[in-house]
Amino acid sequence: MNKVYAVGVGPGSPNYVTGIVKDIISKCDVVIGYGYTLKTIEGLLKGKQVIEVTMKNQEEAYQKISSEGNHTILVPFTGDVNFSESEVVDRLIEIFDEVEIIPGISSTQVAASMAKVATDKSKVITMHISTSIEEKKLELQKALIDGYSVVLVPRPWPKVPEKHFMPSEIALYLKKNGFDTSEMKVHVFEAVTTEMESKFEGMVSDLKGKEFSDLCVMVFNQATLESYVNFD
Repeated sequence: MNKVYAVGVGPGSPNYVTGIVKDIISKCDVVIGYGYTLKTIEGLLKGKQVIEVTMKNQEEAYQKISSEGNHTILVPFTGDVNFSESEVVDRLIEIFDEVEIIPGISSTQVAASMAKVATDKSKVITMHISTSIEEKKLELQKALIDGYSVVLVPRPWPKVPEKHFMPSEIALYLKKNGFDTSEMKVHVFEAVTTEMESKFEGMVSDLKGKEFSDLCVMVFNQATLESYVNFD
């Protein structure tokens, strides 16, 4: 019987891997994950069978390990396994005998902190899915119209331009839908917590033509300060 731990290993820095995840890694004999995610925990993988996968071959890898039986398997996810990873987690639940989910720290949390935007007063939206994002685009519009700040994970899909929805495309989309993008504040954070971390701060209109990596998070800042001294 196989036991799978689907765990979040944080946004990139080993410093953001939680203690419980480190403990679980020590108990696993097989680790299956994407290259970038494995790099985050590479210092903890000595003596384990490590299988690096891509979207194209992950199904084959899961099926092979499942057929062998009697493994304790770690499937690490960048950030928080409960955010923007449901398509893969659902598949693991379909394939394996037992799946336990352990949360991690998401890049959306880090980006919100860097922008000083409270997530409990914001809308957190991910476009990083393979299915249609048309409803999510409308959700973005409504959140901005309603005055919320928005923490957004764009969708990188350079090989299919009509599905590619990164900061430049998002800026164009909002402008086409009547938003004054020259008055909208935005941050774009890339590769947060890593040595490659970078940030952009400006107006949404400034994003036109700019390229960002697939490790970026946008924060539309519409927040106003509401400290406790402002209330009776």
